[in-house]
Amino acid sequence: MQNSATPTHCPYCALQCGMNLTPAADGTVEVSERVDFPVNRGALCGKGRTAPAVLSSRVRLTSPLVRSEGTLVPASWDEALDRIAGALSRTRAEHGPDAVGVFGGGGLTNEKAYSLGKFARVVLGTSQIDYNGRFCMSSAAAAGIKAFGLDRGLPFPLEDIPKTGCVILVGSNLAETMPPSLRFLTELKDNGGKLVVVDPRRTRTAEQADLHLAPRPGTDLALALGLLHLVIAEGRTDEEYIAERTTGWEDARAAAMAHWPEYVERITGVSVPQLRQAVRMFCEPEHAMVLTARGPEQQSKGTDTVGAWINLCLATGRAGRPLSGYGCLTGQGNGQGGREHGQKADQLPGYRKLTDPEARRHVAEVWGVDPDSLPGPGRSAYELLDALGTDIRSLLLMGSNPVVSAPRAAHIEERLKSLDFLAVCDVVLSETAALADVVLPVTQWAEETGTTTNLEGRVLLRRQAVTPPAGVRSDLEVMHELAARLGGERALEKGFPTDPEEVFEELRRASAGGPADYSGITYRRLAEENGVFWPCPAPAEHPGDGPTTQGSAAGRPAVGGDAGGVMGDPARASGDPEGVTGEVRDVTGDPAGATGVAQDATGDTARVRDGVRDTSAAAGVRDGVRDVTGDPAGATGDTEGLASGLRDVTGAAEDCEDAVFDALPDDPARDDGFSQAVPAGVHPGTPRLFLDRFATEDGRARFVPVAHRAIAEEPDDEYPLLLTTGRVVAQYQSGAQTRRVDELNAAAPSPFVELHPRLAARLGASEGDPVAVVSRRGRAVAPARITTAIRPDTVFMPFHWPGEGRANTLTNPALDPTSRMPEFKACAVRVEAVRP
Repeated sequence: MQNSATPTHCPYCALQCGMNLTPAADGTVEVSERVDFPVNRGALCGKGRTAPAVLSSRVRLTSPLVRSEGTLVPASWDEALDRIAGALSRTRAEHGPDAVGVFGGGGLTNEKAYSLGKFARVVLGTSQIDYNGRFCMSSAAAAGIKAFGLDRGLPFPLEDIPKTGCVILVGSNLAETMPPSLRFLTELKDNGGKLVVVDPRRTRTAEQADLHLAPRPGTDLALALGLLHLVIAEGRTDEEYIAERTTGWEDARAAAMAHWPEYVERITGVSVPQLRQAVRMFCEPEHAMVLTARGPEQQSKGTDTVGAWINLCLATGRAGRPLSGYGCLTGQGNGQGGREHGQKADQLPGYRKLTDPEARRHVAEVWGVDPDSLPGPGRSAYELLDALGTDIRSLLLMGSNPVVSAPRAAHIEERLKSLDFLAVCDVVLSETAALADVVLPVTQWAEETGTTTNLEGRVLLRRQAVTPPAGVRSDLEVMHELAARLGGERALEKGFPTDPEEVFEELRRASAGGPADYSGITYRRLAEENGVFWPCPAPAEHPGDGPTTQGSAAGRPAVGGDAGGVMGDPARASGDPEGVTGEVRDVTGDPAGATGVAQDATGDTARVRDGVRDTSAAAGVRDGVRDVTGDPAGATGDTEGLASGLRDVTGAAEDCEDAVFDALPDDPARDDGFSQAVPAGVHPGTPRLFLDRFATEDGRARFVPVAHRAIAEEPDDEYPLLLTTGRVVAQYQSGAQTRRVDELNAAAPSPFVELHPRLAARLGASEGDPVAVVSRRGRAVAPARITTAIRPDTVFMPFHWPGEGRANTLTNPALDPTSRMPEFKACAVRVEAVRP
């Protein structure tokens, strides 16, 4: 690769922040700001800034490994691939195709996720495929499909958030999980909007709220129902909207009325006055949003919980209107795209149902196989892992580390060990890879080109910036070689190309006409337009494209608004950077850490080093985006904070709400460098969904009646407390990558147990003392972190670490009956002091 800056995207969370990568003379890779991408406008958190550290051969795999006499030793690619093919063939011959399992990941590109689902069903013939994204957004996805007929995390761009009147943020700590996105909430408040945060802990995000509601873990469903009850009782429903755009209101209304405020207070611990205050904040503005994340979703009733928050939006006329509605904050880097194109147990590309005969016919035609040859739905993620060593004898795993990330993790670790054969494709030797019989070293984000789909539904092109080390191959190459070995030339004829653009072209055809229609998206468009929002059908006459059902004859998507859901301006798929040219381009998750020198999550004040920064601008960018911090004043060296430049990210006046989607002659989104005008006859994509109709047969949203029920495991005398889990700013997911970055480990070196001072006093524990958290599934030990930011009846552990501090040793695999989501967020525990 040439030593020039390559515009690309971060490998971590679903923001998919833009960045530039430049190979340096010493072999390292430098990160510099990429101000043309509207999601982060150049700002990066510590994880993004240090992401190239994992490219180093010092920490990543560079050779295949095979197990010999109990030890993993280097091997050639041919030996490793032959071993995998031989083992999978034997398992299929001896036990049948469903004895082979496939487990994918929400970090795989769209091309990889698509190919993995195809490989499992066409080459292996197995129904046993799912992925770790099941543990992230599946409850919100299920609820969205029930209510709206479609699942896309956010039905509007992030740029809409600052222009709404109120946001209720449920179970999300954006300041630590997605630091660059916190600026949208800061701008919301600068514009006079209100922020309500629902979280049992007073997190860095909750500290920014106008109102913080701290319910008992697992009671979010009752809380939402209590708010809806008050909306009804106070006459705040939008009856005209309900009559014109919804069905099922009477049953949902009756269910909510059974949850009166005092009853909800007893369940949740949130006082009646706070409930009434939240309703006023949400209902009084013209526009309002509810955004959920893992807090309400990772429960055994997560689908119903999200459904209750959607009902609140529907009853108040919020969903499907500009600057309003419900959205899910997708977590993993390609958590959105990863659940759209076939690596889920029940799914075919384009977000089609595997049980739909027409979907099977369409995809089978693209793949060149008989529809009847495609297996039916298989087990969900936890159920698949739980069946290892019994029904499932061999497993091919890509991009996941369930030894750390799965619930009841000690049990899952034992199931992995009981397999006849385990093959893992990964960048590093994760805790799961260390158990494998064969480990294949594969390329990672900066070493390959591919597409991802961020939390907005914006499909992005992540470009290769560096050459991978010798001995490393891509996952696409792995599937190509295994297909050749397992199915011969006939399998290769079905198409397992190694070129990602070629894979994407096939994905376009397979997705055409499906809910997640990518058929009008090309690599060239992604490069020129800085991403395209799905659905984006191709013109019906386009050669090679299948039928499309999302748009009318005029090309207007049924689930969007005028001209792609942007109310008459197809170019406005992104915000205005307000001429950002400065140099502060780092994010601190610490509200106190905002300074003229950007400080990241680790506390390191060294600036991002690059060769392309514009150093002519004064320190602390004026009249534009300066830095994203937890500080509501946005202090970055500009004494006016964010107020001078971020009142309205489109450049329109503060009172722009009524005109925000108008095509103004001087609209800066037309020439801001974020995107290019879309040619006539080409679908512009759909930044905003549901403005005309919902994606149901009759175009109406569905109220789903739900009622409060207890979590699967309530506290008792033996286990009197509740455990909830989450993330810290300097680590990511199972930590397989971030724990290999020195700078991040310096900031967050180990797990901890967060507990209230009253609980600590009863235990006789002081700050830093080791304490044991015990559930019915196991025991974890970590230092105590004592804080009043948590409820006295609750303890918190981050889940990034293996070993004795592994939080997921404790968590409950009780499953949501619809989404099959495990109950990560609430289980009964006791805490014990660990004596010397």
